[in-house]
Amino acid sequence: MTRVLSGAVLLSLAVAVVWLSAAPVFFAVAELVLVLGFVEYAALARSSGLPVPFVPACAAAMLTCAAFTGALSAPIDVVLMTALVALAALTLTAWNGGRDAVGLAAASLFPSLYLGLPLGAMIAIREARGGQALFLLMLAVVVSDTAQYYSGRAFGHTPLAAKVSPKKTVEGAIGGLVFGPAAFAVAGTWWLPAVPAGLRVLLGVMIVALGIVGDLFESMLKRSAGVKDSSSLIPGHGGILDRIDALLFAAPVYYVVLKYV
Repeated sequence: MTRVLSGAVLLSLAVAVVWLSAAPVFFAVAELVLVLGFVEYAALARSSGLPVPFVPACAAAMLTCAAFTGALSAPIDVVLMTALVALAALTLTAWNGGRDAVGLAAASLFPSLYLGLPLGAMIAIREARGGQALFLLMLAVVVSDTAQYYSGRAFGHTPLAAKVSPKKTVEGAIGGLVFGPAAFAVAGTWWLPAVPAGLRVLLGVMIVALGIVGDLFESMLKRSAGVKDSSSLIPGHGGILDRIDALLFAAPVYYVVLKYV
């Protein structure tokens, strides 16, 4: 019951923010989600023996996200290059002579790529195409996650990635790859009419497939850190990263297709 109630609250908040909020409010919520996700990421990295410089790495991720809104005068490439130089230099002060120098530098810059870019892409999608286009992405991921869960429970017996997530099955993934793209293609008739039906189906498959990879990737981070959930922030659902892991991999390709294809 806790999971259902907290899920209902999350869905209501997501609908309100995506559909109804003004652009500055949505931007602020996206940055808040990024900060909460970064806190969880930093804890996972620390548990894995890779402490990151908290404030600089978080600021770099936030600035990367903000670059998509036009709120910064610097373009995204300038932000990322500056973050690379600054965070790599800070590694010099954190390194204690062990064999983890590459890991420390990579772990510090990674939040800008893992959190800043996808959340920035979601902001840009909403600004360019409206709340309906962004919600369509979220709908495909939610329908896919639900289909994976129930398909896996009903038919699952073949592990999808046993070392990373023992409960995920090939049969569950197939269910997600059927229902997620179907929801995307059908709802896209109204919410993304400029995209042809065939491309909507293909895009839906790409979104769902990348969402599954994103889910497994975050599971790998958690398993490496020796934890079940990224945090206990959301009752019955774990942490922020546990809720947005699929979107973090799906949003960039959705952004690229809508902008360039």
